[in-house]
Amino acid sequence: MSRLKAAVSHRARLIEELRADRKLAREYLAAAIEDDDPRVLLSALRTIAEARGMARVAEAAGIPRESLYRILSPKGNPRLSTLLLVIKAAGFRFSLEDRKRKAA
Repeated sequence: MSRLKAAVSHRARLIEELRADRKLAREYLAAAIEDDDPRVLLSALRTIAEARGMARVAEAAGIPRESLYRILSPKGNPRLSTLLLVIKAAGFRFSLEDRKRKAA
């Protein structure tokens, strides 16, 4: 008789890894910002907020937890000011860099 390991969902594992590794969380969020689809950023920010603790992030951002879930849903359409509050509450800051030019 073989023993089966308990399955862990990909999302649960990702949240666990993002909770444990701030550098990975920062890189994960930075990659999401680079995507042309704004839903990717919302999804990544929600995953980061879940890793940090949704209630804790909501409180730090001054947003009700239920509203934060709605804002970061696939149909969410938050204002830039709200996104910046959530990014800061999650322990990061938003900054810009020059876009790297492709070699001709």
